[in-house]
Amino acid sequence: MPIEIRRFGVGHRRPDGPVGSVGLTGQVIHSDGRGLVSELAFTRAARIEPHANPNTTWFVVIEGGGWVGVGDERARVAAGEAVLWPADVTHAAWTEHSEMRAFVIEFAGPDDRMVVDGQALALVAGEAAALPGDGHLADDGRSSARDRSSGEPA
Repeated sequence: MPIEIRRFGVGHRRPDGPVGSVGLTGQVIHSDGRGLVSELAFTRAARIEPHANPNTTWFVVIEGGGWVGVGDERARVAAGEAVLWPADVTHAAWTEHSEMRAFVIEFAGPDDRMVVDGQALALVAGEAAALPGDGHLADDGRSSARDRSSGEPA
């Protein structure tokens, strides 16, 4: 099977977003019955108008920053932050004086979180107890008279 490569970014974006969106372009990277992944680019003073959809969505900021709204809350966001847009809750995103790039990861359905059958499920169900870890701090090569409360775990 050949390697599948999807192009996105500059030169591949088109106007995107729900009705009323301004200054927004994007490119769908993947879409099937399980969900959708797309890249969005916001210019300065861009916006996705407040709207809701029936799917749980993550808005993952990868460059720049701006604002998001979820329900009645508003928050500033920047690269390296991800915001949960719950299913059927009004949400929005916008920029003022900067640009922003983000990935939108939309899952099919209201909440696709599940626990894989195994140790994690047993712990959640209370069938097993977590055991404390056993370890010590590794010697960093400095004097042995130093404080041993710092260092790297071994």
